[in-house]
Amino acid sequence: MKYRTFMKTGERISLLGFGTMRLPIVDSDFSNIDEAEAIRMIRSAIDSGVNYVDTAYMYHNGFSEVVTGKALKDGYREKVFLADKMPVWFAKTEQDIEKIFNEQLKRLDVDCIDMYLVHNITGPIWNRVKKFNTLAFLEKKKAEGKIKHIGFSFHDEYPLFEEVIKAYPWDFCQIQLNFMDADFQAGVKGLKLAGSMNIPVVIMEPLKGGKLTDKLPESIQAYWDQAPVKRTPAEWALRWVADFPEVLTILSGMSTREQVEENIRIMNEADPNSLSEKELEIVAKVSGEYNSLIQYSCTGCKYCMPCPVNVNIPETIGYYNDWFLFDGNPKISADFNMWISPKARPSLCVGCKACEGHCPQQLPISEVMKKAATLFEA
Repeated sequence: MKYRTFMKTGERISLLGFGTMRLPIVDSDFSNIDEAEAIRMIRSAIDSGVNYVDTAYMYHNGFSEVVTGKALKDGYREKVFLADKMPVWFAKTEQDIEKIFNEQLKRLDVDCIDMYLVHNITGPIWNRVKKFNTLAFLEKKKAEGKIKHIGFSFHDEYPLFEEVIKAYPWDFCQIQLNFMDADFQAGVKGLKLAGSMNIPVVIMEPLKGGKLTDKLPESIQAYWDQAPVKRTPAEWALRWVADFPEVLTILSGMSTREQVEENIRIMNEADPNSLSEKELEIVAKVSGEYNSLIQYSCTGCKYCMPCPVNVNIPETIGYYNDWFLFDGNPKISADFNMWISPKARPSLCVGCKACEGHCPQQLPISEVMKKAATLFEA
């Protein structure tokens, strides 16, 4: 496993981090984690050198923290940097911040969280962070020994990123970055800014929620086939992110042991500034082709859920995008009708836009639901 240095302390952190947002589940129930398999996967990754494990309050509807805590029993807690996040948008009062934090410690069954982030900063959430004196609270918990390092994760435009990163002496930050999103949100520009300030950067969504590895369109595969070096789509995507020396660790939300093994193999070979100019050109061509095909850049994070009228928003957007990615293949429509319950279809959307306020990608979800209803239900 490759490691990079956490400059603040000199500690070494694995280039691959284990994200627990997409653990294996039972019966397609996002809340029903296959606990035994998830624990085996997390521990196997740690045994192979992964020492950064990331979870959050709402992942798997709260059960990710519980399962992560169980996976870190039997001596595994001492082997990792444990990361968790404060979802300020759940707090209605300043007192709720402490209630949430205490609940997280209880779920994880730990006394201290190594890497603690203000979660999912957008304009409204940043305002709430300040309103509820969140940073002062985190500093208090750091002084008490319940937090070691304070950071933030970000999902808004670059100007806000610059404001936030300069507003506080952060220990680290976390941004979304993949070869399709080089200029999206904080993007490469934000990565470089953080690097210039000696603030380590954790990367999320390097595979865009698996979209860069699943069901490759023929035009995308054709570009990969032209590459002088043959790699899997996951390897191309992860190597592109790892090429930046400013990156501390790369989170991957792994759902199978095969994914764990492949990602470990990839990271064992990834060094900064190791991709050739020709390889970078091919990645850029793939990015352009993807962006020309995908209608709406959803990562499947499920922050839009639950919908007030129970529309299955992420799955609907996925089928809508697939329709265009695969040239209107009728199998997409058949799958939509098979797997999207009549009680969860986009035609039920009332356009309340409650989901849009929580979408990290800032998608016009109500508009997409209308288009999907027309496409699949008309």
